[in-house]
Amino acid sequence: MERILDHMKWLVALLLIAVVPTNTVAQRRSGFDFDVEEMHKLQYAILAIANLYVDSVSDGDLVEHAIEGILKELDPHSSYSDAEETRRLNEPLQGGFGGIGVQFNMLDDTLVVILATKDGPSEKAGIEPGDRIISVDGQPIAGVKMPRDTIMKKLRGEEGTRVRLGLVRRGVKKPWFVTIVRAQIPMPTLDAYYMIEPGIGYIHLERFGANTGEEIRKAIKALQSQGMTDLILDLEQNGGGYLDAAVDVASEFLNAGKLVVYTEGRATNRRNYTTGPGGLMRTGKLVVLVDEYTASASEIVSGALQDYDRATIVGRRTFGKGLVQRPIPLNDNSMIRLTVAHYYTPTGRCIQKPYEKGKREDYDHDVEDRYTHGELSCIDSIHLDSTLVYHTLTQGRTVYGGGGIMPDVFVPLDTTKVTTFFSRLRRSDVLVNSVLRYSINNRNVLLSRYPTYADFEKRFVVPQELINTILEEAKAKDIVPANKKELNATMDYLTFFVKAQIVYNVWDRNEYFHFVNNRSDIVMRGLEVIKSQQ
Repeated sequence: MERILDHMKWLVALLLIAVVPTNTVAQRRSGFDFDVEEMHKLQYAILAIANLYVDSVSDGDLVEHAIEGILKELDPHSSYSDAEETRRLNEPLQGGFGGIGVQFNMLDDTLVVILATKDGPSEKAGIEPGDRIISVDGQPIAGVKMPRDTIMKKLRGEEGTRVRLGLVRRGVKKPWFVTIVRAQIPMPTLDAYYMIEPGIGYIHLERFGANTGEEIRKAIKALQSQGMTDLILDLEQNGGGYLDAAVDVASEFLNAGKLVVYTEGRATNRRNYTTGPGGLMRTGKLVVLVDEYTASASEIVSGALQDYDRATIVGRRTFGKGLVQRPIPLNDNSMIRLTVAHYYTPTGRCIQKPYEKGKREDYDHDVEDRYTHGELSCIDSIHLDSTLVYHTLTQGRTVYGGGGIMPDVFVPLDTTKVTTFFSRLRRSDVLVNSVLRYSINNRNVLLSRYPTYADFEKRFVVPQELINTILEEAKAKDIVPANKKELNATMDYLTFFVKAQIVYNVWDRNEYFHFVNNRSDIVMRGLEVIKSQQ
C-alpha cells in the first residue's frame, strides 16, 4: 500500500507539471526566451530520479548536479558555488571579514602566527609572531591534520563574537589561553608599494576588490610625497575581480570621461564604463607589468592604458579572460555566476581568448600549452591574428585582438632559473617548512642583528646548515637531484628563494617585493623602459 501511495504522489507531481500551459503565447507571457516544454522535460527527469531510482538520493545534490552539468556545457567561466564556497570566494573582494587578525602558516600540522594585524584583536591580546595556536574554543587544532580551510572557518566569525584560543609560546613551559573578541579584519588588495629608484615608484596589486581604488590612491599619494614622478604598476598574476574597481584604477591615469571598457552580450545591451573625475597620475611615465596569469579586471586596465598610449605594457601575453559574469544568488545562499557579456577595450578589442563550449579541460591547459609551444620563452613563437588588427587612439600604433593583451615589450620566461629538482622541492612542504621553522626560531636574533631590512638585505648570508637541513629533509622524502650538475645549477636560485622566504616571514610585503624584484626580469625590463623614455 505504501509503495502505491509513493507512486501516486509521483504521478500527481507530474500531472501538476503537465497542466502548465506550454503554448507559445504562455512562453511569451512568462517573459523568458525559453521552450517551456524543455523545462518540463528537465523537471520530469529530476522527479523520476528522486522517486524511482534504486538507491536513495539527495534532492539538493540532484539539483546542484543538474545546475553544474548545464553550466559545464557553456563557457569556461560560468560556474556554480554552494553557500560556503560563495562566502569564501567573495571575502577577498569585499574588503574584510570577521576574525582575530593574524597571518599564519601551517608547520607540522600546527598553526603558527606569522604576523598579528596592527591594532587588531590578536595584537591587543598579546599574541606575537611565532606563537602557535593549538585549540579553538576547547577543540584541538594542532597535530590532528585538520584542513586549513576548516581551521580558518573556526577562527573567523561575526564581528563582536568571542573565541577562546589555546596557545604555545617558545620559552613558556605551559600553554596559555586568551579570549578574543572578533573584529572586522581588512583584506587589502594592494600588497606592496615603495620607491624602487629615485623618482620611480612601484605598486603591486594582488586583485581588484571593493577598496582597491582607495588603496591605490593612498599608495600614489604616499609615493608622490617621496618624489615619485614615474610609476611601475605590477599586475603580474593578478586574476582580476570587480569591474568597477578596474575602472576606478584606470581613472587615476586617464583623463575624465574616457571610455575604459564596454560590455555587450546577446541579451544585454552595450554598456560603457568611463573614467571619473580626479586622477592623481595623469602625467608622468607609466609601465604596466603583465604575464600569462594577468586576467579579467587586470586586462581591462592594461588594455585601456595601452589603447590610449598612456602606458607601456611590459611582460607576456595576458590570460585572455574577457567574459562578464553576473552573480545570481539562489535561495540557500548559493550562487550561479553566469556569463552574460564580453569585455571590449576602448579600441573594440575583445579580451576573451577562443574556447569551445564544453571543453573546459582544454581551456584550463592553455597556459601549459603556451609553455609547450614556446610562446612564453620566444617571441617568434607568438602567432597574432592578422584579421584582428586595431590601432591605438592617440599614436595609432598597431595592437591585436584575439585574446588577452599582447605587451608592447615582450619579456621571455627564463626557464633556466628553475631546475626539475627545485620544482620538486617547491611542490613539497620541505622547503617552506624548513625556512618557516628557521624564521620562527631566529626571528628575534635576526631583528636584533639586522635593525633594518636594508641591513639584512646587504649583510645576511643564508647559513649553509639551513641549506643542508633542506637537502637532508628532501632526501628523506626521496627528492634528490639527478646528478651533481643539477644540484650545482639549483643552488643559486635555492639560496635566493630561501632568503626571500625569510624576508616574507620576518618583515612585511613591501620588503618581500623589494627583495624578489631585484631578480625579476619583468620588473628590471620595466625600469629600463622608463629610463629609456627620459
